[in-house]
Amino acid sequence: MERMRAARLHLPSRTLAVEEVDRPVPGPGEVLVKVEAAGVCLSDVHLVDGTLSPMYLEGDTVTLGHEVAGTVAEPGPDVTGWSPGARVVLQAGEQRRGRTHTRGVDYDGGWAEYALATASTLVALPDSLPFEQAAIIPDAVSTPWAAVTATGDVRAAEAVGVWGAGGLGAHAVQLLRAVGAHPVVAVDPAPAARRRALEFGADLALDPADPQFREKVLGATGGVGLEAAFDFAGVPPVREQALTTLAPKGRLVLVGLTDQPLTVARGTLFSYLQHRILGHYGSEGHHVAQLVRLAEGGRLDFSRSITDVLPLEDAAAAVRRMETKEGDPVRIVLRP
Repeated sequence: MERMRAARLHLPSRTLAVEEVDRPVPGPGEVLVKVEAAGVCLSDVHLVDGTLSPMYLEGDTVTLGHEVAGTVAEPGPDVTGWSPGARVVLQAGEQRRGRTHTRGVDYDGGWAEYALATASTLVALPDSLPFEQAAIIPDAVSTPWAAVTATGDVRAAEAVGVWGAGGLGAHAVQLLRAVGAHPVVAVDPAPAARRRALEFGADLALDPADPQFREKVLGATGGVGLEAAFDFAGVPPVREQALTTLAPKGRLVLVGLTDQPLTVARGTLFSYLQHRILGHYGSEGHHVAQLVRLAEGGRLDFSRSITDVLPLEDAAAAVRRMETKEGDPVRIVLRP
């Protein structure tokens, strides 16, 4: 049995370590992928710090990494259409018995030299798209893309607000501009995040603690308010503030995850204005394929999203940097 390096998280102790493990062998319907790049996400941070736990993992240890790009190393015995060397990006998860299983959470992911994938979760990657940029499309880009285009159903010229300009929120700003939303208002307490939001295409970037906050939002929207607001922070005060800025029939889309209660302070006004609150999670397979096509066609550029590229051995350091926001990272990518 051949061996490989993998960054494994031991769940009972929340210990992350790079270990030598057996290299997987693809079975029927599976493909072995040589990993060229794997993104580091805040979800990985939360897995390590214990605030997030796998729902369907068999065993107590998992190879992290749900944002993965690489080349086909070995197709399974009955797999057709994928040849060794083909450039691919992997979907962040798959459906198993009607349940969503997430790569690098519920089964082994891509913080390793090789990753095993169901053939249906592979998306072909053009030569023009670097592995580092392609790797972050599943989740970092596809989650806000699905939130904007599907759950939020944002149309051109709609006024939209984005709370939280981190990895997903910054991409949401870029994607909202791409679909023609106007104005795009970014909200974040961190000055660096607000600057980044403006660089990614926001028309206005506000501190949520600004005493003139609501007046500035109304001023930017002709006194009407936001037709859609996106919470990428997963913080109850964000949701309460966002509701106060919505236009009549406006919708609030909850993307950031939290187990804290959701409070609607003024229920009668909420009903009178016919506001809506929509939950959102992840993306579907076609969203990743759409984004690959848009990037290939020059409509989207993810080059500024890659803050740093580190070797696999620095996985723990990458997690710490994402957690502490050292260097204000959008995405750190591991290269095995």
